[in-house]
Amino acid sequence: MRRHSAQLTHHPAVLPWLGANFWSRTGGPLMWRDYDPTTVREELGVLREHGLTMTRSFFYWPDFHPEPHRIDEGLCERFRDFLDAHTEAGMATIPTFIVGHMSGENWDPAWRGGRDLYEDVWMVGRQAWFVSQMTRRFTDHPAVTGWLITNEMPGYGRVYQVDPPSSDIVTAWAQAMCNAVRAAGGTQPVSLGDGAWGIEVTGRDNGFSLRETAGYVDFVGPHVYRSDTDRVRQHHRAAFECELAAVTGAPVVLEEFGVSTDTVSAENAAVYYRQTLHNSLLGGATGWIAWNNTDYDDLWDRSPYDHHPFEMHFGITDSTGAPKTPLLELRSFAEVLRRVDFPRCRRSDTGAALVVPAFLERAYPYSRPADRPLIFTSLHQAYAAARAADLPVGLTRETDGLAGDAALYLLPSTRQLTTRTRRALERRARDGATVYLSFCSGEHPGTRGPWFDGLDALFGVELQLSYGVAEPIEDDTLAMTFTEDFGPLAAGETLRFPVAGNEDSRAYLPVVPRGARVVATDAHGRPALLVHDTGRGRTVLATYPLEHMAARTAHVNPEQTHRLYAALAELAGAARPVTVDTPYVGADVLVHEDGRRFVWLVSQSPEALTVRPVADGEPHDLATGEPVAEIGLDPYGVRVLELI
Repeated sequence: MRRHSAQLTHHPAVLPWLGANFWSRTGGPLMWRDYDPTTVREELGVLREHGLTMTRSFFYWPDFHPEPHRIDEGLCERFRDFLDAHTEAGMATIPTFIVGHMSGENWDPAWRGGRDLYEDVWMVGRQAWFVSQMTRRFTDHPAVTGWLITNEMPGYGRVYQVDPPSSDIVTAWAQAMCNAVRAAGGTQPVSLGDGAWGIEVTGRDNGFSLRETAGYVDFVGPHVYRSDTDRVRQHHRAAFECELAAVTGAPVVLEEFGVSTDTVSAENAAVYYRQTLHNSLLGGATGWIAWNNTDYDDLWDRSPYDHHPFEMHFGITDSTGAPKTPLLELRSFAEVLRRVDFPRCRRSDTGAALVVPAFLERAYPYSRPADRPLIFTSLHQAYAAARAADLPVGLTRETDGLAGDAALYLLPSTRQLTTRTRRALERRARDGATVYLSFCSGEHPGTRGPWFDGLDALFGVELQLSYGVAEPIEDDTLAMTFTEDFGPLAAGETLRFPVAGNEDSRAYLPVVPRGARVVATDAHGRPALLVHDTGRGRTVLATYPLEHMAARTAHVNPEQTHRLYAALAELAGAARPVTVDTPYVGADVLVHEDGRRFVWLVSQSPEALTVRPVADGEPHDLATGEPVAEIGLDPYGVRVLELI
């Protein structure tokens, strides 16, 4: 199956988008009042020297739109100079219109008067007017490479955790804003700037639906800041959200990501940037905009920095303009993009599909929103395990119908499936695919157990559950011992998995084989993994919630699900183009349109490693072109090579 890697057509001089969200150190959000053209040019110069091609810029709404029917023309002249500075530096920028939220604080134009930003017709009209006025002024400037409607509108337009707007209202508002850009002559790519925090990515409904707004935007822009209890999952968080954000097929730009050096060391800031950049590229992102360009030590007594002081030090340069470690990582990444000619590359095809249940993004009657975090975290953990197995996976959405060309379907700790998907999986198996599912009882006492029909027939078992009773896992570690060879896993070999979960989810599925054969048992001799041959393919059932248990365990990766996934891939005939004999290094391949192939090796080890990749080609150094048999990787390091 084809993995998403849609490229966006930008300004021809700045392919691809690699840049920073920009506030000058002279004023932060108030920079237009204190605009210093010399300092701005110095700041842009440092970014350009390190390979960055663009910025994301902001019309601070209270200043640019001081009265309902008036634009501040003096500030517009300053913004025009800002655009000229980009042209002089050989850079471009994406202006952002409705900037009422920024770095932990919301600011209104003085005239808003509490009016609703989505549903008050006059207020929507004023926003559309502002968008059109700014577009008319600047759309012909060569430095403008795109447009963003807002900055994180879900946290400004209405606090969605308390009073979320409906998706039809938000979509109508988004249509009005994007139409205002087009009606005013804006031809550059446009998106919403909402952070892609809606239900299709996070499972939380904030009114912003990627599916519903797809007809009005040209790209999707995740803002990724969430933390984790496991470093490997954290390193793959942005990549996984980019995979989910590709639900409509639109190009994905990692619009915001970054770390404050008040919260991490300089060395670990570099690690986070390196891992996020390369993993998100492998996750389908085709543009990157760091948060943000500079530190703000001199603005400590201004909002938002006086109450969100860590926001002062998200910069990739310090407050004197000197590069910090994240900017050095961006420079190295820019060089890799140049050497592989990234705009003409795509991700390699894959035979493995990670199934996204419809219950993540659909509010079925009487289904619980509280079930969605389990779906998200199990999928996220499975994604990390697949990376450790060197198994490239493509996401396939149950809502859209399962991709029909996968050799392996992974359903990690999947409790909920629709009847259509249940039947589609059975057909896929009969037609030659391998379908893997790990049982999960769910994290809530209501309707414990599988929320789909015919588990027995699909997996060749007879389940032995009692109504309403979770069968507790009493061991602290699951020992899964193989009773026969299973791909590369030999009979007698034991895999060990962490046991975790609450009183509802820390549960296994008691079964009796009815056509399936037991290929692995637990420490009590009970079936732990069963294979049911059906037609030309097979189904594989794990009676324990392997991925859910790992997702609920801190500092767990790499755990041994990756070995199970590697065995499933071999059994299914799902290709792993490049493999490395350690779960601490993930391998993947990008393919150039001229046929060249580039292999990424990404280490999750805190120690230096030397590896020998196995591939249908010989790795060559990108810079020298020399063949390389043994490849050294620094702690959490990345190497990119050409396969010849």
